[in-house]
Amino acid sequence: MQYVNLGKTGMKVSRLCLGMMTYGSKTWRDWVLDEEAAKPFVKKALDAGINFFDTADVYSLGESERITGNLLRHFGVKRENVIVATKVFSAMSDEVNDRGLSRKHIMDGIDKSLKRLQMDYVDLYQIHRWDYNTPIEETMEALNDVVRAGKARYIGASSMFAWQFMKAQHVAEMNGWTKFVSMQNHYNLVYREEEREMIPLCVETGVGLIPWSPMARGFFSGNRKPGGGGETARAKNDPFANELYFRDGDFKVADRVQEIARERGVSGSQVALAWALNKAYIAAPIIGSSKEAHLDQAISALNIKLSDEEVKRLEEFYQPHPVLGHS
Repeated sequence: MQYVNLGKTGMKVSRLCLGMMTYGSKTWRDWVLDEEAAKPFVKKALDAGINFFDTADVYSLGESERITGNLLRHFGVKRENVIVATKVFSAMSDEVNDRGLSRKHIMDGIDKSLKRLQMDYVDLYQIHRWDYNTPIEETMEALNDVVRAGKARYIGASSMFAWQFMKAQHVAEMNGWTKFVSMQNHYNLVYREEEREMIPLCVETGVGLIPWSPMARGFFSGNRKPGGGGETARAKNDPFANELYFRDGDFKVADRVQEIARERGVSGSQVALAWALNKAYIAAPIIGSSKEAHLDQAISALNIKLSDEEVKRLEEFYQPHPVLGHS
């Protein structure tokens, strides 16, 4: 396994982060695997040297966090040897204050997440989205207090506009509060809008990039169909993917991915992941896996070094997209 510092911090993370959204409760999503089915994935990740695990309170409404904590304990992992990240923002119930980035919800949210994880702290506490109903000053002060209380070591953010991220960082800096060290943004071969502003901003300011959906929710597996859907259980029950991808231009990119995959004797998903890993500014793409073979392939993708000519071919057919993934 390869390790890099997360942004300007001294904390080293594996080049792959295992996304735990796939593990939780089928009552939340049909394609989600329960705790028993999740065991071999966490074991395989640990054996491969992956030390970075990302979840969120909203994944299976807390069940993903519970499974994450349970399985790390089950395999006897020392707390200090893993990097555990979770998120706050999304509605956890019908209660009016059980959502958003108010001080109340952040303080309630971190305590509930830690209880489910069975941990005293998380390494990275992230805001899942931007809250238009809460002043950013309130949010940043609350996050600073979470860090000062020892409940989180670092804070991070996820998909938002670059001006929003910069505003949050400025508010924190002006007040001497903790700043975000990472950005979990939407980035892959068929969604590269982050290259316009967010990625250059993060590179300039030393913020670590840990993109979600680097393989576009299975879009490069070769079984997606125009109009949406595919053959797998997730493809048939993932309307969010249909909103993000499946434009005509996306299929041109996917066809090129398959072309290079055939030339190299690997899978299309491996080529797409290798493209992200080959970007010097990417710290650790977040990978999801519901089949052990897919996790094996993702780990093997670390050894795929694309040539400049292959990268040019992969990027050739990209077409601009509207902003996707901020909500």
